[in-house]
Amino acid sequence: MKKLVVGILAHVDAGKTTLSEALLYRSGALRRLGRVDHQDAFLDTDAMERERGITIFSKQAVFSLKDTEVTLLDTPGHVDFSAEMERTLQVLDYAVLVVSGTDGIQAHTLTLWRLLERYHIPTLLFVNKMDLAGADRAVLMAELQRLDSGCVDFGGARDETFREEAAVCDEAVLERYLETGGLTDDDLRQMIGKRKLFPCWFGSALKLEGVTEFLEGLEQYASVPAYPAEFGARIFKIARDSQGARLTYLKVTGGTLRVKSLLTNRRPGLPDEQVWEEKADQLRIYSGAKFRTVEEAPAGTVCAVTGLSRSRAGEGLGLETG
Repeated sequence: MKKLVVGILAHVDAGKTTLSEALLYRSGALRRLGRVDHQDAFLDTDAMERERGITIFSKQAVFSLKDTEVTLLDTPGHVDFSAEMERTLQVLDYAVLVVSGTDGIQAHTLTLWRLLERYHIPTLLFVNKMDLAGADRAVLMAELQRLDSGCVDFGGARDETFREEAAVCDEAVLERYLETGGLTDDDLRQMIGKRKLFPCWFGSALKLEGVTEFLEGLEQYASVPAYPAEFGARIFKIARDSQGARLTYLKVTGGTLRVKSLLTNRRPGLPDEQVWEEKADQLRIYSGAKFRTVEEAPAGTVCAVTGLSRSRAGEGLGLETG
């Protein structure tokens, strides 16, 4: 099964965790829909998060589309915890930027947009809370296009009118569109991957409106990266489990990571006293607070590794140490 790592970002109170919950529910990964205000959201596993109703620590959940396994990384929306969010950007294949339909683009939304641009992360947008009074789709779409002219409403995708608007986002594609009158899904995928096109969907995560359409769009327009055969990994988070075991969260970016593999941060120019070599004792695939152990993790996998005592967030391993 193909693997895709997707991060979900937003300014505080845009409904990011509610959308995460809805995506997991609609994809079949959850049997019951939790709510942030009921303190039972699947990804708000920390007691402080449930009490305050905000995401403080990045979390992961896994769900499946037809032939793709998606690792969803829910990041903190509050500006006080933006460092945790930014570390997560290093391992994303795609980002989902959630915008509140009643608040529109906020200052922190612009900050997130600039970070996504800096890290060259293809981005999809979900405009949430469209069920509330004051949420005007046309006004919001105009606001998004001021953010970037590549923002195109994919919500009416079944009538195909969005393809004409999308073609304008790339000169070569537009020329071909004018000649043939057609625009393929592959054209759209390439434009999204090059950050020339930013598909937008509208809905209400709380009421599950627009969520299925968004999942269909993710499956149709997201491309799974091609990974090298040689091992590589990027560490993005250090944490501890409920028993106090140290966890090194990483994404495998090449080859395969196996239990008992010897890992090192050794690279040219790194002083010997900073070099570490340690074995990966256990590989854990987390989804919410629960995890399953695996013997190996192929490229594209996000996992937590036990047994590493000196690893640091931001370090690269294998190919990533260059």
